[in-house]
Amino acid sequence: MTMVYQGSCLCAAVTYELSATPKAVSHCHCSQCRKGHGAAFASYGSVPRNALRILSGATSIKTYASSEAVLREFCTHCGSTLFWSRSQGEFADWVSIALGTLDTPFIPEKQKHVHVESAVHWHTPSPFPSAFN
Repeated sequence: MTMVYQGSCLCAAVTYELSATPKAVSHCHCSQCRKGHGAAFASYGSVPRNALRILSGATSIKTYASSEAVLREFCTHCGSTLFWSRSQGEFADWVSIALGTLDTPFIPEKQKHVHVESAVHWHTPSPFPSAFN
């Protein structure tokens, strides 16, 4: 049985479903991902492009070419980062999903941190530091 994952942007103008389990789960610390997410790192999982189906709001998705080969997609209403993909090369037929936009619970089998040499100096490596300590 194939799991179907549902997702949406913050304002729910864009909704989507994945007919494949996200793979290559990574937490990217590069400056482009940090700026695109407004956070210490961005968490993504990848699926074949044909496993992503936009259910609503396709016209609300804006594409931004952040480099010659990378396209980033976000909601034009609320600004939520949704997807990124390569426009050329080996993985051009895959799309990476911003995992924070998933509405269906997802627990990856494996995950990794990438571009850690670009990590911000203020991020605390402990998984869930208490705000009350």
